[in-house]
Amino acid sequence: MRYRTLGKTGYDVSSISFGAWAIGGTWGEVSEADAMSALHRALDLGINFFDTADVYGDGRSERLIARLRRERPEAFYVATKAGRRLDPHTAGGYNRENLRGFIERSLQNLETESIDLLQLHCPPPEVYGQDEVFGVLDGFVGEGLLRAYGVSVETVDEALTAIKHPNVSTVQIIFNAFRLKPAEQFFAAAREANVGILARVPLASGLLTGKMTAQSSFAPDDHRNFNRHGEAFDRGETFSGVDFETGLQAVEELRPLVPGGITLAEFALRWILMFPEVGCAIPGARNAAQVQANARAADLPPLSEGAMRGVAAVYDRLIRPQVQGLW
Repeated sequence: MRYRTLGKTGYDVSSISFGAWAIGGTWGEVSEADAMSALHRALDLGINFFDTADVYGDGRSERLIARLRRERPEAFYVATKAGRRLDPHTAGGYNRENLRGFIERSLQNLETESIDLLQLHCPPPEVYGQDEVFGVLDGFVGEGLLRAYGVSVETVDEALTAIKHPNVSTVQIIFNAFRLKPAEQFFAAAREANVGILARVPLASGLLTGKMTAQSSFAPDDHRNFNRHGEAFDRGETFSGVDFETGLQAVEELRPLVPGGITLAEFALRWILMFPEVGCAIPGARNAAQVQANARAADLPPLSEGAMRGVAAVYDRLIRPQVQGLW
C-alpha cells in the first residue's frame, strides 16, 4: 500500500481507501458477516481511511465501522457526511441546529468523541457560497466535535466555490476515466489551496470493472436499476452520468490499453492514482475479495504515456460529447 497526504488535514491516507456506501446495504443486501470481513481485510492490506455517511443504511455503515474500531487495535481515519437526512433537502436546512443533530448522531454511531473528517453531503448548490454554513463548521471544530471538514460535490463549479472557504480541507468529487473534467478544471486550484481530493465513484458504479454486459441486471433496490438518469437522486451519480450502452462501448475500447496481468478495474484505479492531486480513491467493496482486488492497484507500476493518451482518446470520442457542459 502507498500513502499520500490528504491536503490540510495532514492525514497520511492509503491511496486506495474504502468507500462504505455498499456495506450500508442501501443498494443490494450485504450481510454483516461479509461487511465485517471486508472491513477487516482492508486493515490487513494497509487501508487506513474509510469514507461513510449517516444515510448509508440509515447509520448501519457508520455502526459497522465503529465495530471495526472495537475489534482492531490499529489506528485509522473515518470520514462521514451530513446533510442528506434533511427532508426536504434545502439550503435552509444547513443550519447550526440541524448540523449539530446530524453530527451528534454520527458521533454516537461511530462511538467516538470527534469525527476525523465531516463532509457536507452534496448540498444544494447555493450552500457553497454561504459563509455562515462554513462558520458553523468552524465552530464545531473549535468545540472538538470535528477535527476537519470538507465537502462532497456534484460539480466542478461547486468544488471551486467551496475551496474559497479557507478551512475546507477536502473535496470529494466523482473522478474516473469517464469523468475527466475535475483534472482539467479543478485539480490545479485544489493543489494551490492545499485541498485534499477524494476520488469517488472511481469505477463508474461498476462499469469500469469490465464485468458488465448489455444483459446485466440489477436488484430492484440497486441505484443502477432505478437512478440511471437521476430519477431518484443526483443526476450524474449512477454510472458517472454516462449512458449505460455508451459506457459498455467505451469499456471495450479501453481493454486493449490494459497491460497483461492486471484487470480493467485495477487499471482504472491506477489511472486515477496517476494524478498526484488525488489523495485517495475510495472504491466500494461488499466482501473481502473485492477489497483485495481494489487494493492491488496501489502497488502497480505507473501507467505508460501511451495508455494515458489512449484513455483520453476514448473519453474525447465517446464520453465528452455526451457530458459536455455538465458537472
